[in-house]
Amino acid sequence: MNYRLIAIEVGDLLKYDQTINKIDRVGQAIFPFDKECFPNDSITSSRAKIVYDWILSLAKYRIENEKRNELLISFCRKLCSGSHDYELERILESNGLNSTSVNREIISNFMSHSFHAEIVLHSKKLFIQGHYFHAVFEACKVYNKKVQEKAQSEKDGQNLMLDVWGADNGVLKITPCQTETDRNTQNGIKFLSAGLMQAIRNPTAHEPAIDWPVNKQDCLDLLGFLSYLFRQLDKSTYYKA
Repeated sequence: MNYRLIAIEVGDLLKYDQTINKIDRVGQAIFPFDKECFPNDSITSSRAKIVYDWILSLAKYRIENEKRNELLISFCRKLCSGSHDYELERILESNGLNSTSVNREIISNFMSHSFHAEIVLHSKKLFIQGHYFHAVFEACKVYNKKVQEKAQSEKDGQNLMLDVWGADNGVLKITPCQTETDRNTQNGIKFLSAGLMQAIRNPTAHEPAIDWPVNKQDCLDLLGFLSYLFRQLDKSTYYKA
């Protein structure tokens, strides 16, 4: 893999489209390391030089090649506008990186988790593109909406979950709520759902993706958690006292 040539060509492709601050913010959000400086007098654009430094820092970083390639593609795609998609793919493939092959591996990784159908529908494409933050955000939004619909409630977020899932007055029931175990299980879903809204949905709704990064493993873990909640919602019964 010729990372030096990729770094030069991608930097040249993006030098007129991105600000120095944007390039650094994307790099800091995606890469688990600090950017190093790699002198190259032939690069006269400060923006192209920053792209060059980030990609060579990635090349130097000790990590599995598959994960390195995923990070490289994610970094480049987040910086490229739609008008540069073809040029970016050409650069990557001409320098030995078959992004299609990488995508197949990512798709396989995603599908192997047997996520709930709503997760596959709303988050699969975003995950494959490396948009882990937005993959989680979309799944959270859909869960919130589906709970609203089944509970026939206009409440939102944490307040919605605390209201509709409760063992005492909630309208969505997954247990008869007769025994202590029933009530503990029911209230557990209430607090898990409310916690999801407070800890995950709210930050992703109000914080920029670059300032609140979600890495690949966190994304898979959170989507798995959301799949569990979706399945509890599927088996729940609407009960209005």
